[in-house]
Amino acid sequence: MKKLFGVIGDPIAHSMSPIMQNDLFQNYSMDAHYFPFHVKKEELVDAIKGLKSLGVSGFNITVPHKVAIIPLLDQIDPLASAIGAVNTVVNIDGKLTGFNTDGNGYVRGLTEQITNLQDKSVLMIGAGGAARALYFSLAKAGVKRLDICNRTKVKAYTLIEECPYHVDSTAYEMKEAEERLGEYDVIIQTTSIGMSPHTEDIPLSLEHLKAGTFVSDIIYNPLETALLREAKQKGAIIQNGLDMFVFQGALAFEIWTGIFPDTDRMKNIVEMQLGGKKC
Repeated sequence: MKKLFGVIGDPIAHSMSPIMQNDLFQNYSMDAHYFPFHVKKEELVDAIKGLKSLGVSGFNITVPHKVAIIPLLDQIDPLASAIGAVNTVVNIDGKLTGFNTDGNGYVRGLTEQITNLQDKSVLMIGAGGAARALYFSLAKAGVKRLDICNRTKVKAYTLIEECPYHVDSTAYEMKEAEERLGEYDVIIQTTSIGMSPHTEDIPLSLEHLKAGTFVSDIIYNPLETALLREAKQKGAIIQNGLDMFVFQGALAFEIWTGIFPDTDRMKNIVEMQLGGKKC
């Protein structure tokens, strides 16, 4: 009997997950299919009931449901509970368990590019939902220093205070962080600034960026944001959001199937859909 998987969100038509996950099911000769489900906020409770009734084996959750889904689950993984958001659910014997693979997916993608993460000083731009997952996971991974800059410093301080994993950390406003860019080995952009269609927007000045800094942007559409383009011109090593997207999907696939899949294959599939390789 064919197993059913999917992703729920609003909007959902743009999602690359169905193409990526269905290719994996085919590659591993699994009788399974992954569907996109367009679910509005007011429809979430009924949608989850429907997915359980259909016997869906697992599904991903994207905006705007990552927080709202938590009370609808039977169990939640400790990291997802700490983050306060879920992006992956597995259905075992009618019991729904939630996980968050965003942060760990990002860290897996980062460690593909960087060795000795524990020796690195990191600046994170933004303090929203995506930043929270990344911050908690990077803190758990044991980075040496993990600072946050945000338009409102209070929000950054709140994120730091709520993290259950100890890491040396300071909050800055954007202008303060701009002056300190030369202090960091890694800079991570976690906001939606620079995302299509506003592709020329940039979250902060890179005037003080030092050559050789690793600059990462979690956006993957476009594959090269204005921030990454300017960073590369200044001699930085750059990474777009494709690695995070691929590895969070790979970790979800592993939760559902027990198999950690071919991430190079996944990355190639998404790159082809997005129109070519950048970075």
